[in-house]
Amino acid sequence: MLTETRVPARSSRPTWSLLGPAFVAAIAYVDPGNVAANISAGAKFGFLLVWVILLANVMAGLVQYLSAKLGLTTGRSLPELVAENCRTPTRLAFWVQAEMVAVATDLAEVVGGAIALQLLFGLPMLVGGIITGVVSMCLLSVQNRGGQRAFERIIAGLLMIITIGFLTSLIVDPPAPGAVLGGVVPHFAGPESLLLATAILGATVMPHVVYLHSGLARDRHGKPEAGAPLRRMLRVTRFDVALAMVVAGAVNLSMLLVAATHLQGVEGTDTIAGAHAAVGHALGPAVALCFAVGLLASGLASSSVGAYAGAMIMQGLLNRSYPLLLRRAVTVIPALVVLAVGFDPTRALVISQVVLSFGIPFALVPLVRLTSNRAVMGENINHRLVTALGWAVAVLISVLNVVLIYLTVTG
Repeated sequence: MLTETRVPARSSRPTWSLLGPAFVAAIAYVDPGNVAANISAGAKFGFLLVWVILLANVMAGLVQYLSAKLGLTTGRSLPELVAENCRTPTRLAFWVQAEMVAVATDLAEVVGGAIALQLLFGLPMLVGGIITGVVSMCLLSVQNRGGQRAFERIIAGLLMIITIGFLTSLIVDPPAPGAVLGGVVPHFAGPESLLLATAILGATVMPHVVYLHSGLARDRHGKPEAGAPLRRMLRVTRFDVALAMVVAGAVNLSMLLVAATHLQGVEGTDTIAGAHAAVGHALGPAVALCFAVGLLASGLASSSVGAYAGAMIMQGLLNRSYPLLLRRAVTVIPALVVLAVGFDPTRALVISQVVLSFGIPFALVPLVRLTSNRAVMGENINHRLVTALGWAVAVLISVLNVVLIYLTVTG
């Protein structure tokens, strides 16, 4: 069962001690799906899609802040509020699509962990997937036993490992600044680049952590009193989100830049294993080891955060708790089936991110509507500009998905 750790907000607590929920959410933005999408984009199109990563990171920061603000202001999670405002059939349908998103999320995370274990120890993919699922469940059990702050510390430590693992190769041999700036100008180069751009969006603006962050903020800080305590907590949350997204954005950008610099045109880099080998050939075995360790930390951390989010979504939308083992089995079994049948793991990662992008509107639309509702938010209702930006994000991603469907159907 998912436990809630409610800590009342105290204005006397130092700012640094209030940070943490955004870093748990940020793990979703550096998961193995990001690795596959970013490396594929850099290896195939060089610096073309740098602008997509920058745009996606800004959009993710806005979305995560709105989610945290909703939890702090109302004392309820986004899934709970959705359930309260829907009839039973709609609520159940909403849960079904959220569950499909959770399956796609776990697919990326378990497959990524399995790839890392194979690169490090030569383990079969299915064995690596089972180990990733078991270890992630053990990490999640820390939240039940030690509380949310203990879980945050572990996840923050894994985030540091991920950051070091993927930034190392960029520091060893950085790209030319002029080439990077050329990728800041928005443009595409055919349907495949649009597919990868959508995959990057799906890997960065993650639906499950849009739901999760509202509950993380509420469970960590409680429901602050209206007035100065709540205003201070919202300021701290903005700083928490900004700092976490800077870290996640730097990791994502480094993946694409390294691929664009060292992997473009290199045969076999359409897979993570091939990219790992190419990085080792270009930059040495030590950098390749850092890459694999970062990927492993990414798979383990993001899988546990994904299970945490799945439990919160199920609990909020169905208004009942389920055993952690059952909750974990629902989403991990499809990932293990993919590994067992021998489907190309890197392609599975990219496709999973495209699937995730289809779930984004279902998370963003209720989030923007609720945070723009004075009856729900009171004086903390969104500014009109923030509401406009929120709707722009939802519309942009929805339009990209429609275009993607058209391109897929027409070949």
